[in-house]
Amino acid sequence: MNQTRPKPQRGVQSLETGGAILRELARAGQPVKLRDLAEAVGVVPSQLHPYLVSLRTIRMVEQTETGLYALGPFALELGLVRLRAQDAWRETMRRLPALADEVQLMVAVSVWGLHGPVIVFVHDSPTRIHANVRVGGMFTVTGTATGRLFAAFMPRATVQPLVAQELPDPDRQAAYWAEVARVAEAGFETTLDLPIPGVSAVAAPVFDHTGAMQLAVTVIGPTPQIDLSPEGPTVRATRAFTAQLSADLGHLAGAL
Repeated sequence: MNQTRPKPQRGVQSLETGGAILRELARAGQPVKLRDLAEAVGVVPSQLHPYLVSLRTIRMVEQTETGLYALGPFALELGLVRLRAQDAWRETMRRLPALADEVQLMVAVSVWGLHGPVIVFVHDSPTRIHANVRVGGMFTVTGTATGRLFAAFMPRATVQPLVAQELPDPDRQAAYWAEVARVAEAGFETTLDLPIPGVSAVAAPVFDHTGAMQLAVTVIGPTPQIDLSPEGPTVRATRAFTAQLSADLGHLAGAL
């Protein structure tokens, strides 16, 4: 049976050009010259000017006293509406099946609770693993990738009591916080055969528009099936997933 391909929908070219203008203004992050904006959009300044007139009329674009162009107040209003409508949990649940399908491993979602990282969702993998990862369970702060990830991006005063409880020795605490600093710089964390031999994991954070860490996404599986190198497929897939989700929640990379 032949399947009819859907016909490409016809759009409005002028609206797409207007969107390209707004995208370049957002990318610039500061007021820009007409000439530079035209070059970024790919049109000559004389063609760009009428679009800017219309965008100024609806307050999507504003012009400074020095003649530079920037996003206007209505663009800010739309952005705030978008941010308020976003929910890290809802968006994670909606997108998680795609990540699980790509990595073919267990994926756990954790949030910070009263006593540390709490597992709030688990997507089982096709391959059975011997790891006690279940909804309502806890990750230790010092012995897991997820725990060290939260320590890297949560306020230290919030995490320190749990660290002191798990590592009473001050020297071990100092070594732990040095390791956490490395995690913060890398932006993700991995564990090899820990805390369960034969099981490894990679964890990456999801941030909101304020820069606060909302949750952790942890991919877990048999050690032979996880390449923990930074450019390995599991790490790349996990980081790409959380980076895109954070960006869609309004987080600006490098804002921390």
